Amino acid sequence: MFRIMMDTVALILEAVGLYAIAGLLFAIAFLAAGVVRIDPAVRGSGLGFRLMILPGVMALWPFLFLRWITVGKDAS
Repeated sequence: MFRIMMDTVALILEAVGLYAIAGLLFAIAFLAAGVVRIDPAVRGSGLGFRLMILPGVMALWPFLFLRWITVGKDAS
């Protein structure tokens, strides 16, 4: 029983780690180019602002990814 719980905890931690890595990789690309496509008011914002929103972008990356790929379709 204890072994099953430890394996489950290990699996959950691995999944959270993979989600965080995917979020970080997405955030790097998104903060460099995508955030301006979603919100043009961000243009000209400094590095401090982008670092401030980094944790939120990492946490919400699937939703922001969908928004990023659909923002061009909304305009047409």
